[in-house]
Amino acid sequence: MPNTELNLGIVGAGKIGVTIARAAVAAGYDVAISGSGPAERIALTIDVLAPGARAATLAEVVQHSDIIVLAVPTHRFRSLPRDLFAGKVLIDAMNYWEPIDGTDDELASAPDGTSVVVQRCFPSARVVKSLNQLGYHEFEEGRRPRGTADRLGMAAASDDREALSRVLELIDRLGFDPVDAGALEAGVALGPDGPAFGVGYGAEELSKLMWVPDVA
Repeated sequence: MPNTELNLGIVGAGKIGVTIARAAVAAGYDVAISGSGPAERIALTIDVLAPGARAATLAEVVQHSDIIVLAVPTHRFRSLPRDLFAGKVLIDAMNYWEPIDGTDDELASAPDGTSVVVQRCFPSARVVKSLNQLGYHEFEEGRRPRGTADRLGMAAASDDREALSRVLELIDRLGFDPVDAGALEAGVALGPDGPAFGVGYGAEELSKLMWVPDVA
């Protein structure tokens, strides 16, 4: 029987979605990835850029795996049905960028980080903030086998401890030392303007950068 624990779904066939797909295939995962339209529209792109992954519809991606990476442009996540990811471990790999996503007062002013907003949008999902702290180039080039001296850390934050544990295992398989960042609100440290964003750190150093800002 196939090992469904090694199934991974990715919603979003942009640069980071395809990069994660490529890394996951190399790690032995069965990867299904969807874009913004019919699966046929991205099939050739996936064949070329993430060989071994398969283009799928959104519904097929959700059915394919209990762990799904949400890697769409941040302004688009609210267009998805609220119950789409019910019961799924949903990895929020998005970053809010005003020049790309437009002005969004809720996201721009979220004191506990944008993943808390994502969790409210998908209340029946088990949201984990992760896979967002490095750009796609750094993600691609930073992967290393377990035990390598210069292996980078990758953090994950969630209010669901079991979901967090599963994502930490995924991170290890993808080629990074997993770092437990704690509760979902700690994910604010992983996004733009957070101390862990955009720079590759080892796991020990990265763990020291996890913080939740005080809110008056």
